[in-house]
Amino acid sequence: MIATQSTPSLFEQQRQHLASLLEAVQRCVYFLDAADHSISWPLLAETLEEHKKDTALFGSLAAINERFAKLQDTLGGAMRHAMDLSSEPAVTFLNVLAFYEKIGVIQSATDWQTCRSARNLAAHSYETDYLLVAEHFNGLHAIRLQLYRTAGEFLNYCKAQLHIEPANLDFTAEFAAIVGENSA
Repeated sequence: MIATQSTPSLFEQQRQHLASLLEAVQRCVYFLDAADHSISWPLLAETLEEHKKDTALFGSLAAINERFAKLQDTLGGAMRHAMDLSSEPAVTFLNVLAFYEKIGVIQSATDWQTCRSARNLAAHSYETDYLLVAEHFNGLHAIRLQLYRTAGEFLNYCKAQLHIEPANLDFTAEFAAIVGENSA
């Protein structure tokens, strides 16, 4: 008789999907942090004006916009998916936020929504006023720490409560260092 590999159950497939999302969250934190470290903070309007054709600078800023948005989107999707696996009711994303606020994964739903507003501005604004551009990026630089903290707490929750860790541990050490150094 030939042994065949069985297909994982639907529940196990969903657990594997969350593990993949957790890995993606770690990658997002890693690459956002790398892009953030390529900039001299705080950004000044004068610096942006002086370097308005600096493709490296504006490429890094574009990467920060993209990676901030990707981190929040991926983290939000993973949080919702974990609730499904926990059999917690999550009719709306506000239910998701309320649950994670209650258990201490996020500090407050308002903080998450603030990050979401900044993410939406990043995705849909094409500002040319360098003062506003500098304010936007200085704001992302400051609030990224909330997302790092949330990512760290969420991964801890998944490990402790769901017994699920990232599918691949390639970014685990760097993720832990980033979250740890920015948790103070």
